[in-house]
This record gives sequence, C-alpha cells and structure tokens, in this order.
Amino acid sequence: MRRALRTQTRTTWRPPVSSLSKRTPTRNMLLFSGRAHPTLAQEVADLLEIEVVPTTAYDFANGEIYVRFDESVRGCDAFVLQSHASPINEAIMEQLIMIDALKRASAKRITVILPFYGYARQDKKHLGREPISARLMADLFLTAGADRLMTVDLHTAQIQGFFDGPVDHLLAMPILTRHVKKRYGKKDLAVVSPDAGRIKVAEQWANALGGAPLAFIHKTRDPRRPNESKANRVVGDVAGRVCILVDDLIDTGGTIVQAAEALMADGAEDVVIAATHAVFSGPAVDRLKNCTACEVIVTNTLPIADDKRFDKLTVLSIAPLLAQATAAVFEEGSVTSLFKS
Repeated sequence: MRRALRTQTRTTWRPPVSSLSKRTPTRNMLLFSGRAHPTLAQEVADLLEIEVVPTTAYDFANGEIYVRFDESVRGCDAFVLQSHASPINEAIMEQLIMIDALKRASAKRITVILPFYGYARQDKKHLGREPISARLMADLFLTAGADRLMTVDLHTAQIQGFFDGPVDHLLAMPILTRHVKKRYGKKDLAVVSPDAGRIKVAEQWANALGGAPLAFIHKTRDPRRPNESKANRVVGDVAGRVCILVDDLIDTGGTIVQAAEALMADGAEDVVIAATHAVFSGPAVDRLKNCTACEVIVTNTLPIADDKRFDKLTVLSIAPLLAQATAAVFEEGSVTSLFKS
C-alpha cells in the first residue's frame, strides 16, 4: 500500500517593519555631571543641545557617596564631566563611582571629562619614597571603567601617557590669547613664563601673539615646602612692554604675584596674568587683587565662588571647547583639528 505523501509548508516569521526599525541600534550621547561644577556641565549641554542626565547623588552620614542615574544608560555613549574642585578627594571619588555605575549599567563607551585633572602636579618623584599620584589617578579611572579621558591643560603633557587608552589633551590657549589680542593687541607685548619649566608653553603663546619676545623668571623652590617659591630675577628684556605672565594654574598665588612684582621692578609697563585653572586656595584672592597686575585672566574649568571674584578678574568660559571636543569624539571626528590656526 502506497503511503500518501504529506507535504509541510514551512513559513518564516518576520517581525513587522515598524518593529524592525525600533530594534535598529542607534548611538546615543548622554552627558552626566557630578556635583562639583554643575554650572559648567549645563553650559556644555546647552551648546550640544542636549540635557544633563538626571542623577540622584547624596552623602551618607559617614561621608560615603551614593550615585544613581534616573534613566536607562544601556548602550549609550556616556560623557562624565566632573572638575576636581575642593574638596578635591570627594570630587574624584564621586566621579569614580559614577563611572562604575555606568559600567555596571551597560553603557557602551565612557569618556571621562576632567576640566581640571586632580593631582596633576604630582607627576614625578622629587624625593625618595614619594608617590606618583598623577599616575595613580589614571589607573583609578581605568579600573573604574573609563574608556577615554578628556582634560584641559595638564600640568605636564606626559601625564597623557599614564592612562592606557585615548587621552584628548585640550588647550585653553586659543581662548585666552583671543582675549589678550583683542584687549592688548596694539601694545608692545612680551610673554613671560613664571619659571624655566614652562618656557615651551610660553613659546607657543609668543607665536600665537604674533612673535612677541619671550622672557622667564628665574626662581628657586624647596620641595620640602609646598606652595612656596622665590622669584630671583627676570631673564629677558621686558622694559616698556605689557608682559603677559602665563601659567597653567594659580593655587595660592604666591609664585605668580612675586613674578608680577619682579617684572614691574624690571621696567615692565604693565603685567597681565593669564592662567587656565583658578584653584585660588588660601590667600590667593587677597594676593591677586592687591598685586601690581592690571588684569587676571582665567577660565571656568573650576567653579569660582562669588567671594573669590574681584574687579580685575576676567573669567572666560571653557564650555565651547569642551562641547566641540565632545561632539568630535561622539562623531568619531578629529579633536586635534580644533587647535589648527
């Protein structure tokens, strides 16, 4: 007896087109801010035309920090902005906890934005049995889950090599020199480094200001006495010129104020102090507002409280630079091209 052949019709199920479109992965930029400098984060968000991700953050009674993001971060391209402002150790720990939370919540890529990199001045050993804390910082961010670092005007450029991954070292010099040229461009200028170690940066400033002559302050420092140095003499011709005294940061203000006084004593017409990071610890504000400089120019990489502002202080926003660099990283573009003349 011949068996009847049975045929099976196999059908392949396909989701509706609308469902497929919803499942197509899309890259999503999310910006996160710690509590150290939320104003700067909001400026960056406004320029990028996005919102800062709502975050719950508070301190427990014993000082431990709690962080939780109030919306899903799965698969996002995360940018975590936190400037290491005082109290610096709390700001650093909060950012590390934020990175860990993003990693555990399946963020696709985590870029850490450090307008001011904490412990950057501890980049080498001056004496035996000292730490290299700047390297430790980089290791902490890598261990927490950071894929990339973005920072502004490191104390020394070699810190970029401490992090085992991409580092975008942004320069505030174009922002600062633009202001200087607009305000003092018609005067005879000289660019002055506050010590011999920053002459290379001063040379870049001199080129940006149309080949202004260069000078530096010879100073001595005791590694056993932090935040103290002595300006000995001016090396270079500054007589009759407006001296642009440039540095990466102003902490207690002692070094930069001594340098300004040495320049005026050497015949400078005027002194303009320009620095990226306004740390402004201890007596800095009193020293700066009472010194011989006619203007102090800084950026807002660090928050500057109202009681630390004074008449001769000019604060320029770093937010446009951070926003441009963030967009370039997100779009896989070139960050270096931002600094081409």
